[in-house]
Amino acid sequence: MIKKIDRKISKQLNMPAVTDTESHTVLDTVTDRFPMAITPQILKGIQQEGPGGPLAKQFLPDLKELMIDSDELSDPVGDEQYTVQKGVVHRYPDRCLLKPVSVCAVYCRFCFRRETLGGRKKGLTPTELEAAFQYISEHKEIWEVIITGGDPFILKPKKIAEILSNLENIPHVEVIRIHTRIPFVDPGRMTEEIFKALNLKKTLYIALHANHPSEFTDEAKTVIAKLSNQGIPLMSQTVLLKGINDNINTLSELMRTFVKHKIKPYYLHHLDLVQGTSHFRTSVEKGIELMKALRGHFSGLCQPTYVIDLPGGYGKVPVSYSYIKGDKIEDYQGKCHPYPHLTVKN
Repeated sequence: MIKKIDRKISKQLNMPAVTDTESHTVLDTVTDRFPMAITPQILKGIQQEGPGGPLAKQFLPDLKELMIDSDELSDPVGDEQYTVQKGVVHRYPDRCLLKPVSVCAVYCRFCFRRETLGGRKKGLTPTELEAAFQYISEHKEIWEVIITGGDPFILKPKKIAEILSNLENIPHVEVIRIHTRIPFVDPGRMTEEIFKALNLKKTLYIALHANHPSEFTDEAKTVIAKLSNQGIPLMSQTVLLKGINDNINTLSELMRTFVKHKIKPYYLHHLDLVQGTSHFRTSVEKGIELMKALRGHFSGLCQPTYVIDLPGGYGKVPVSYSYIKGDKIEDYQGKCHPYPHLTVKN
């Protein structure tokens, strides 16, 4: 894992040069504020596509990150407000987050948890993890546990197996979900030991995070196929990002690529109000228009739910185009047709 971009790599990637000293680059100025990590897999991809490509934009620090808008927040989705136990976020009644680790293989430059990752907060100790399991055991309304972080697959296989085993032993937890980027950014980490740990009796879902079709390398496809062949349902998460996937050609190709590889498109996130990310943010109107175009011209299998995660911990809200126009319904070509029994008022 590459924690810093040295001068040699900076030159290869045509990145900003040094500033005040030979050892302190422009990029260090950003990483002093927000953490950075890049895997050899991603570095290789950046070198192949060039410094202005979608991988470089997602993972290489940019001085624009130091421009923080007044409406951007250090805790944009309200995790802290609903942290009921260290490592446990219980916002919705029937599910909770379990965050055993606070590091990732790579750090997305737009991550909504960028203030708490990269060693700023430690992962759970064995005692804290036991307390997290105890909380989940005592709250019988928790039907699903979502393991996130950090990236859970950064953990050793033995620790992953231990966490999953403990959750399996809680009777009212019927579904376990893991959110990860590892199969795309560090596929070599997905060892046979990890696949063995994922062989559960209870239902396990894995949510795979990717934002551009170029992330589907041959190595990533191999890992995804193994997950699918093991019978694990796969779902996607994508963030709508200006200059990366905010056009219908890229977005539709990404969704089709998910479906082709047996990953059901799940969420398209409007970028949260994360500090230093305004250069990535599209308008909500742009997102709605993209979803309308996606709905009108591409398979129903390719449709994620476009959501905004409201500041203050109020949760995810779907945002969509309304096809109801008074007493008529608009079709995908923009033509309106009368339909009986419409009671919705605009």
